[in-house]
Amino acid sequence: MYATQCQAEVTPSHAYGNRFFHYALADHTQQAFQIMNELRLGQQLCDVTLQVRYKELQADFVAHKVVLASGSPVFRAMFTNGLKECGMETVPIEGVHPKVMERLIEFAYTASITVGEKCVVHVLNGAVMYQMDRVVKACCDFLILQLDPSNAIGFASFAEEIGCQELHQKAREYIYMHFGEVSKQEEFFNLTRCQLVNLISRDELNVRCESEVFHACINWVKYDCEGRRPYVQALLRAVRCQFLTPNFLQLQLQRCEILRLDTRCQDYLSQIFQDLTLHKPAGPSQGRVPNVPQFIYAAGGYYQQSLSFLEAYNPVEGEWLSLAPLEVPRSGLAGSVVGGLFYAAGGRNNAPDCNKDSGALDCYNPMNNQWSPCAPMSVPRNRVGTGVIDGQIYAVGGSHGCVHHSSVERYDPEKDEWQLATPMATRRIGVGVAVLNRLLYAVGGFDGTSRLKSAECYYPETDTWKEIAPMNVVRSGAGACAVDTSVYTMGGYDGTDQLNSMERYDVERDCWSFVAPMKHRRSALGVTVHQGKIYVLGGYDGNTFLDSVECYDPATDTWTEVTHMSSGRSGVGVAITMEPCRQEPGGNLTDITAKSCCQ
Repeated sequence: MYATQCQAEVTPSHAYGNRFFHYALADHTQQAFQIMNELRLGQQLCDVTLQVRYKELQADFVAHKVVLASGSPVFRAMFTNGLKECGMETVPIEGVHPKVMERLIEFAYTASITVGEKCVVHVLNGAVMYQMDRVVKACCDFLILQLDPSNAIGFASFAEEIGCQELHQKAREYIYMHFGEVSKQEEFFNLTRCQLVNLISRDELNVRCESEVFHACINWVKYDCEGRRPYVQALLRAVRCQFLTPNFLQLQLQRCEILRLDTRCQDYLSQIFQDLTLHKPAGPSQGRVPNVPQFIYAAGGYYQQSLSFLEAYNPVEGEWLSLAPLEVPRSGLAGSVVGGLFYAAGGRNNAPDCNKDSGALDCYNPMNNQWSPCAPMSVPRNRVGTGVIDGQIYAVGGSHGCVHHSSVERYDPEKDEWQLATPMATRRIGVGVAVLNRLLYAVGGFDGTSRLKSAECYYPETDTWKEIAPMNVVRSGAGACAVDTSVYTMGGYDGTDQLNSMERYDVERDCWSFVAPMKHRRSALGVTVHQGKIYVLGGYDGNTFLDSVECYDPATDTWTEVTHMSSGRSGVGVAITMEPCRQEPGGNLTDITAKSCCQ
């Protein structure tokens, strides 16, 4: 009768003339442990009593050594390796709360445990002590879901103390990703000096700009001015001060009381201010690299007419995402990123029933997949170039109808305002723009009469332009970017042919030299830089609107074709920022990057 109630398997077989069968009960182990648990609860056949003492609390638990040994390597070693506990009927247990031991014993018998928020830390501590890895994993998974800015530092410290690597790693990652919120919590202000220096030294800190780290350190000092004032200089050396803006540094030197009372800190920051305003390279210090996937965004473009597409490419996974389109189709626009937001500036809506140059600036937020309008430029600018210095967008050249601009204006995202800057010496449409060491470079273009090889450089402190060495060939509609200590320009149109050549500008020697050419000839191409490599997108080769994307590695001076856009096009606005939120089938956005720097 008993066998008929169990799941069993009978398999007939034949070997060497002898018939036999194999019989197995699939649920035998479960039933056996269930019976052993019933015996434990009835205190039958038990061979050990665990005498648990925790502070003033005590409790005794009877059990079977073999079951405890099967569930915990510590109990197994205790009862089988010749230790004194092998022959003991009563074993004293210290350092574990009785209720925790009760749950761990139940898990050894039932493979099931129920833990609440109030006791999960104690259960995790006990599970780590007795090396019950499955319970440790369950508690860690639960605590990871409870992480928030107010408890992440505490969780990380606790996990480190008990040697729980997974929780420690996840809590640290949470702190890095949500540094802005974490740095406002009580736990942050209770960090030791060494803990704070270790934290702000991490490359992975996800901050919109380095000023967040600077302010966090100053606020930590202010929490206990008398005790912490001596540590200010050490903290500032851990902040990436080379990536602060001169205006910010100047303001802090004038207004921050902590700095005013420390001449060494003033000297240190004054030297950095001087280096920035003299446009010296940042040196060995690198910017933060948050562990947030970065995507290449391509907006608008031209194929038979201006397009409204917005696509994003993941260079790691090799996938394209189709995102919210521009409200008005545009080609010849420029893309920039400030504070994690993608800005599309200028261009032209070239359609069968419309041909209108645009002075619009639109902002795309990857967090909600939506565009919003910003203050427009002072004039429409088709085939404009843009670059970012100190968090402000500079719009350079472009055209409005038959008017070719030499004018330049800059946009302040915080004020939503444009302000005119000194114009270039030369009118330029289809101009290549790059920023290096806080200097803006404008190369090539078309002045209404001739394609240009000339280039000039803008100094924001003096609001002046300076002519630099001309390129080796004329280029209109070329791409431009900066990598490490060099400015690169590639492709374009010389009045006869589309080009595939690329030149590199040596800032110190003020000269251009050819490097490896692209695989395709391209004018009106999109250009951006990802992890030290140059990506060029689309363009026109004289016959075809290209969909190909090539990647250049300066270390090897080689080009590789990496992917294709959904369709060929030229005149796209391109820039890099965080991964966008995904659209679920029901229409809701899945917040993949809730840790983003633009919150």
